[in-house]
Amino acid sequence: MTVPHPVALPTSTDVVVVGAGLAGLVASRIMERAGLSVTVVESSDGVGGRVRSDTVDGFTLDRGFQVLLTGYPELAAHLDIDALDLRRFEPGAIVWRKGRRSIVSDPFRRPLTLASTALAPVGSPLDKIRIALLRKRLLSSDPRALLRGADTSTVTALLDRGFSPTMIERFFRPLVGGIQLDPDLSTSVRMFDVIFRTLADGDSAVPARGMGEISAQLARGLQRTTVHLGTRVARVSPGRIDTTDGRTIAARAVVVATDGPSASTLLGLPEVASRPAGCVWFDAPAAPVRTAHVVLDGTGEGPVLNVAVMSTVAPEYAPPGRHLVAAALPGIAGGDLESMARAQLRGWWGPQVEQWRHLRTDRIPHGQPGQSPPFHPKKRIALGEGLFVCGDHRDTGSIQGAMFSGRRCADSVVEHLAVVAPHRD
Repeated sequence: MTVPHPVALPTSTDVVVVGAGLAGLVASRIMERAGLSVTVVESSDGVGGRVRSDTVDGFTLDRGFQVLLTGYPELAAHLDIDALDLRRFEPGAIVWRKGRRSIVSDPFRRPLTLASTALAPVGSPLDKIRIALLRKRLLSSDPRALLRGADTSTVTALLDRGFSPTMIERFFRPLVGGIQLDPDLSTSVRMFDVIFRTLADGDSAVPARGMGEISAQLARGLQRTTVHLGTRVARVSPGRIDTTDGRTIAARAVVVATDGPSASTLLGLPEVASRPAGCVWFDAPAAPVRTAHVVLDGTGEGPVLNVAVMSTVAPEYAPPGRHLVAAALPGIAGGDLESMARAQLRGWWGPQVEQWRHLRTDRIPHGQPGQSPPFHPKKRIALGEGLFVCGDHRDTGSIQGAMFSGRRCADSVVEHLAVVAPHRD
């Protein structure tokens, strides 16, 4: 149950969780099922953290361009996937360059695209053979082993693996750089390998009601736990939290489940690097592309690296007869993003872009935690004296990482408090 401030907070509880993002919600559900009394406090006006959606003039706008990768192993443990009513992107992408589009697909799942993919001017035939070999190797690997492999930057690893600069610039940079909010491909190759494996193993999708439905479903699963919205925490100490308006909750354990920078401030942890992101949302009378592909910038110039016509993927995202275009600018959160996006897309699709109505610009200073090499996931969760921390900054910067971190943290709290879950028939 979620309640707005200033509903009375309990004065004591088994566990208080600071933050109602994915990690905090997953942790709360698991601890509740273990028989603990849990209270969640959230500073904003809703659950989900960065995974939220809003309705603007009848359109569903996520907080920045986001997708759910169905290959994430943690999803089935916490979500009713069927109830999310997923709408799937086509595997592969459209690469836009010099006024022309080329489809680079996954011939293993779309055999009819083999010829068009082989002929697409995004790299050499040898590059495409190397992609197939990389796909095969990663799918046969344990993801946990990939996160323990030799580490360097993604761009260095791609060059070392024989990929041409053209293939890196026209395909890997806009695709993987967009997912990891890293246009320079400086992120750990360990994360690249895990993400590329996940892309090959499943679909990219969005719930019909928006990405925020993921968070909402997790929150609805809380049976006895209350999420107190609009409640900002000033201090976290062993055995208690203090809010900015002078209230206190005593607890046997405190879990800080905020984003990385906030957790560092509250707990005095080392600084967490941030990957920023921008996204410009447009209302268009006609769809610039009519297939459910992500469109990649194949020029290497940006700043928009990828574009999605969300209403083509999920018609529910837009009112009847209208189209929703998301222009993603990974790595950028400042400046006149609307003008930058419109100017670039005008070069792709001509004067029609001037007729698009600007709906909203998202500026997200902390879109993901930095994951530069050497990258070591599975960071410490238990800090001692009943203090715990979770979030994607403790594992991998992804929905998978946030959920896995929440589960790992909940298990640690339950063990710490030595609570036995009540018997259920």
